[in-house]
Amino acid sequence: MKMKRLKQKKRWLKMALYLVILAGISFGFAYLLEYLMAYFDVSVEKYASAAYLLVFGVTLASNASILVPVVFHVYIMMTAAEYFNPVLIALVASVAGALGEITGYYAGYFGKRIAQLENIPGYERLVGWMERHGPWGIFFISLQPVFPIDVAGLLAGVSKLPLWKFFLPCLAGKFPKYLLACYLGEPVLEALRRLLPPLPL
Repeated sequence: MKMKRLKQKKRWLKMALYLVILAGISFGFAYLLEYLMAYFDVSVEKYASAAYLLVFGVTLASNASILVPVVFHVYIMMTAAEYFNPVLIALVASVAGALGEITGYYAGYFGKRIAQLENIPGYERLVGWMERHGPWGIFFISLQPVFPIDVAGLLAGVSKLPLWKFFLPCLAGKFPKYLLACYLGEPVLEALRRLLPPLPL
């Protein structure tokens, strides 16, 4: 029993460390992007349509990766929300994110086995919860920021849940999460900019 708890604790620590490293890499790329925008004097306000397209493309690509969480799209989304309508930004990102998660759904639908699933802390409990709650389970997993929603997509695909019963709850769960990120984005970004050294122009 103690060994099992110790293994679970190690898994949680590994997952937390993994997420911190990914967040650091993602914000590093975001810092580089901000530097390039300042260096080339790119004005975000002039490119509204391009900004929405960028949010869509980056969010789609980030969510299409299976069990490789990337948070770079969150920074792009929060930056765009500083200049444009945060509700529209969140909606565009939610649609793109839900479309991106379809890769996980079809991986499960066509029977692809991914061994890393068993290493996710709380995986067995999550499987049982998904089996009991179906689309509601997908909604709540999409709403929270810790567990990768790829698990829900794979399980939905394996159980041959109709695609729309996966896509719509996924979209509904992502929207309030992204909307909150958009509205909290400005103070968070300002805090990060104060912590980071000034851009060398």
